[in-house]
Amino acid sequence: MAPSSTPVERLTGAGVAIWLDDLSRERLRTGDLAGLVEDLGVVGVTTNPTIFASALAKGDAYDEQLRALAAAGADVDEAVFRITTDDVRAAADVLRPVYDRTDGVDGRVSIEVDPRLARDTDATTASAKALWSTVDRPNVLIKIPATVEGLPAITAVLAEGISVNVTLIFSLDRYRAVLDAFLAGLEQARANGHDLARIASVASFFVSRVDAAVDARLDALGTPEAAALRGRAAIANARLAYGVYQDVVAGERWQALAAAGAHPQRPLWASTGVKDPAYPDTLYVDELVVAGVVNTMPEATLRAVADHGGDGTDTVTGTQDEAGDVITRLRALGVDLDEVTTTLEQEGVQKFEASWAQLLETVRTGLSGASAQVAAGEAR
Repeated sequence: MAPSSTPVERLTGAGVAIWLDDLSRERLRTGDLAGLVEDLGVVGVTTNPTIFASALAKGDAYDEQLRALAAAGADVDEAVFRITTDDVRAAADVLRPVYDRTDGVDGRVSIEVDPRLARDTDATTASAKALWSTVDRPNVLIKIPATVEGLPAITAVLAEGISVNVTLIFSLDRYRAVLDAFLAGLEQARANGHDLARIASVASFFVSRVDAAVDARLDALGTPEAAALRGRAAIANARLAYGVYQDVVAGERWQALAAAGAHPQRPLWASTGVKDPAYPDTLYVDELVVAGVVNTMPEATLRAVADHGGDGTDTVTGTQDEAGDVITRLRALGVDLDEVTTTLEQEGVQKFEASWAQLLETVRTGLSGASAQVAAGEAR
């Protein structure tokens, strides 16, 4: 590696795709997103209900559209659907050159199904299809949560030739089920006559939330053995997940699909901003470097990586035994990672539902104000 290379160049050179975990109308209209693509190596974008709720709650970037929607008599759900799909479509257009340059591997923008549907397979499937057809861009990914009810929806949506980002994955067992749902979806897509080379998928494995939950349990124990394991659970869990991925792509079932032109479902490291300020701000990037993965970062993490990220050395390959030992030591202390990850999934769905409710309320208020403006204009 040339000494003059930047941390971003080293990370990209190591085979890690850098995606931005954020989107707003403001980023789009100011050219900020295009600048991050050009200057900081961003090759994809992820969104979620929390991101959209935050974007709608500040600034005036959405005022003009809210007035138009109010004038058209749109209800709150329709307005949210229109606003979010418009943002994702515009972002997909910004990323389209990356999509073309990488032959469809990157340049992807994700949009999530309504989180209120996370426990409803049929409704999730229908929502995913509606989002896909409305955004109408080949480089969109539809985010479906990895709940038990979401698994058959993942298969059904992939079977229709729709690209999917599976989100809210915390446990190894659930990740195995996600990979199985992915393989089944591609097998059905092939049977349905779809070109597998055009279908993309990533599996969003959450990282920092695991440490936040485990560290709280370790702190409650208050022993030296517990203190020694702080900040190690999430990375160990993610590294073991990569081992699960390796096992699947080495298998005959995947090899048959690869021979038919399929792309693997890349592991995506999500929730990579540190929650504990005592930890290095690039921890969940530098310690999860391996070829063929995605790391989606909030802007603060992205800029930290650009400023003082690591040297791009593979920090995952060959770590399975060490990672397994961390989990074993946690279990010996009474910290049950299965219980932790089950709770995190439940909390994750609840948090996105709460963000969606906030988003709906923000849009409701905006529509009400816009309606008043429209009425006042008509009265003059």
